[in-house]
Amino acid sequence: MPETLAPLTAQLLDAAKRAGADAADAIAVEGTSLSIDVRDGKLEQAERSEGTDIGLRVFVGQRQACVSASDTRAATISEMAARAVAMAREAPEDPYIGLADPAQLATGWDVDALELSDPSPEPAPATLEEDARRAEAAAMAVAGISQVQSASAGYGRRQVHLAGSNGFAGGYARTDRAVSCVAITGTGTDMERDYNGEVRIFQNDLPDAAEIGRIAAERTVERAGARKPKTGAFPVLYDERIASSLIGHLLSAINGTSVTRGASWLLDAMGEQVLPSGLSLIEDPHRVRIGGSRPFDAEGLPTAKSAIVLDGTLERWILDLATARKLGLQSTGNAARGTSSPPSPSVSNVTLTPGDKTRAELLADMGTGLLVTSMIGSSINPTTGDYSRGASGFWVENGEITYPVNECTIAGNLRDMLKTIVPANDARQHLARRIPSLLVEGLTLAGE
Repeated sequence: MPETLAPLTAQLLDAAKRAGADAADAIAVEGTSLSIDVRDGKLEQAERSEGTDIGLRVFVGQRQACVSASDTRAATISEMAARAVAMAREAPEDPYIGLADPAQLATGWDVDALELSDPSPEPAPATLEEDARRAEAAAMAVAGISQVQSASAGYGRRQVHLAGSNGFAGGYARTDRAVSCVAITGTGTDMERDYNGEVRIFQNDLPDAAEIGRIAAERTVERAGARKPKTGAFPVLYDERIASSLIGHLLSAINGTSVTRGASWLLDAMGEQVLPSGLSLIEDPHRVRIGGSRPFDAEGLPTAKSAIVLDGTLERWILDLATARKLGLQSTGNAARGTSSPPSPSVSNVTLTPGDKTRAELLADMGTGLLVTSMIGSSINPTTGDYSRGASGFWVENGEITYPVNECTIAGNLRDMLKTIVPANDARQHLARRIPSLLVEGLTLAGE
């Protein structure tokens, strides 16, 4: 952790106290980002950004305000604190806001054990450019590819430090290294596209750039000649690439912000079945080398492995301190925040119980239906769970893929859908959301 971040948060807290705040917390973020894009074998764009952002939240009684800046001079910090306190005095009272009690705070965490930051040197721009070129070249080498829309490589390093007047202080660093490629087949109205992208914390864990480009191209070629599917009620298999969106809708519905507002289709579901028996959804914020891991949450509370859904039954909400207090519960250690806003609930890493069949075996089981590989748009009724999304993928007959499809809509009700899901065993282990392909019965397709 840079020596500059901890003193910055201390300065912010001191300034808040001098300005008249009853309590405060502060966050400092130092980041570096580098991205390279190539097109037709030539450098198209190179961007690099560096900077330090600071945020301050102050409390005056049961009123709060947040301010942020990218200027870390002492005069700016003093002005931030004065403005924050003035804003807080004009804010409405909220009986649920406030810092954690010191007895609730995380202690003794081991950041190094989580391996969230690659200690190897930042890659040279030429290295990133070569990765992007190789991904593009590999995609163009696949027969049927008419052009590569984009090929990119990037690197980021972000260091965070959080401190509060309740005595909490802690920080950690994150890195990421990425390569992505988007390929196109056909021309004019017959164009189809698909993509592939990989992100890892450690550079040595990243797959070969040429392999990333090749997979993007092969996925694209498979989409050539896409047409609308049949209209009717059919089973739908959500490919592993997009299956996490279904679980994402569940996580949104049990987020404390939605629950406390009464805008959740799972508002009455605590202790009830929301997934099939035998399936659990486990949050584990301590998985090693995983992007969603964190040693403590944004309010300084400890994080721990726990069941969100256990054997199909909803076990808990996703809560920060404020939403927990509104519900008369305890925080689940799920607070997240940036520099310009107060904490809000957010999950870290989640894993859905895998099935014992491959995706191909689930295709065989479904007989006739739709394999979805990409989705666009979204119409979700937050209070009823009524679901409608645009989709594309492949039509399946007798358990075999027969032709690619596009321009169709999938509709159903999330509460009913999630109770019928059948998982495959193909979840990728490096993702923060380990969700396998999911077969859902009886959805309505609007096609030709």
